[in-house]
Amino acid sequence: MDRPMFVFGSDRAGRHREGAALEALRNRGAVYGQGAGPQGNCYAIPTRCEMSRALPRDEIAGGVAAFLDYTRTHPWLLFDVTAIGCDDTGYGPEEIAPMFAGAPHNVTLPRVFADILAAQSSR
Repeated sequence: MDRPMFVFGSDRAGRHREGAALEALRNRGAVYGQGAGPQGNCYAIPTRCEMSRALPRDEIAGGVAAFLDYTRTHPWLLFDVTAIGCDDTGYGPEEIAPMFAGAPHNVTLPRVFADILAAQSSR
């Protein structure tokens, strides 16, 4: 694969209608109707329910944990994470970034997440 997998937030119904999800659908092989997991050159992490309301943080954390498990079992792939859950879900980066603590070497986090994690580890 010549470019990293694009990791984006999705609704559980996989409608991919806006933002990074739409980018994934149009340009990275996301599958309409698939709201989670690997697809094309991307990986969907559910951040919204089927009714487009934000999922509770523990459900988002479960999706992030599943993603991180996938990255560890696919160390030859590279993953470029977008700031999932931080658009209009009501969560801020400081609430989502810690879910990615301990991400393996093949995962690149958005600057805002990386900065938050670095600040937390220096305390």
